[in-house]
Amino acid sequence: MFRALLAGLALGLSLAAAAQAAPYRAPRTPHGQPDLQGIWTNTAVTFLQRPQGFKNLVLTEEEAAMLEAGFLKYVGPLVSGEPIDPTLPAPPEVKEVDNSDFIEMQLKAGRIDGKPRSSWIVEPADGRLPFTEAGRKASREIGRDRGYDSYEYRPTDERCITAIGSTEGPPMMNSGFNGHYRIVQTRDHVAIHIEMNHDVRIVRLADRRHPPAAVSSWLGDSVGWWEGETLVVETANLRPQHFIGSLGGGFAYGPRAKLTERFTRTATDGMLYEFAVDDPDTFTQVWRAEMPWRTAPGPIYEYACHEGNYSLPNILAGARVQEREREATAKGQ
Repeated sequence: MFRALLAGLALGLSLAAAAQAAPYRAPRTPHGQPDLQGIWTNTAVTFLQRPQGFKNLVLTEEEAAMLEAGFLKYVGPLVSGEPIDPTLPAPPEVKEVDNSDFIEMQLKAGRIDGKPRSSWIVEPADGRLPFTEAGRKASREIGRDRGYDSYEYRPTDERCITAIGSTEGPPMMNSGFNGHYRIVQTRDHVAIHIEMNHDVRIVRLADRRHPPAAVSSWLGDSVGWWEGETLVVETANLRPQHFIGSLGGGFAYGPRAKLTERFTRTATDGMLYEFAVDDPDTFTQVWRAEMPWRTAPGPIYEYACHEGNYSLPNILAGARVQEREREATAKGQ
């Protein structure tokens, strides 16, 4: 009797251990593909590049608390991380708006396998973008504010062409607000709806041929395939003028850039998003990054940028007024 109990206990423990060790297997769509569908978010205070002062990819809990406290201090004391009370009265009118009022993100370091990360970049080991000198120079030139002489000089996110913080990417970066995604799958396509700028990335699964290199777009041309539980997406034909802004720095693509993303559902409420950037004109090597996504409540509401970009004429007109005022002041002297 005692031996039978011990044998039953051993069998139960072995089965429990096997079940715990078994990797997560996503539910299937009607077409038999791993089901990635739903609403996701990637907000976190982890940066693309490792901040100075942190040596390792995986943070200690003390370092994670330091990173989170530093970010909270940076965005301002008005950010509490708590939902806004709908019963509160309207705020007082002010002449200038503090952007920290609109931060809506998880103010915690991103975690993979439960461990806090100091950077999304995992290779190179220093967690920094491996720029060539030409790539660094080009990225700085494209990313800088070039003045108000023409609409073409204004940043693409100000012109409502790309999202603030490059939430649409690719790669799809974490931002301080409007950082939600909806994934919808069919047999031959995967659609990724990005909340900010209300963009949609279409990944072709059946036809994996890219158009000629001369045909480029802000989101590039994305084709994909399944490798077991993982959706692999290859994107080419990216516009060199597209600056990928992110927390902790950014970069601009060269004409030969290619991006490979990997989407793997790791739990009912979690997904691992990985990407590798191959751009010999901008970087000295292919670099890789990992980022956790988590499910988020919906729905996703429509995002409108400048109500159709009407603000740009006002921006340029305001610059002309300032120029005339400076000329009048100079003549008066």
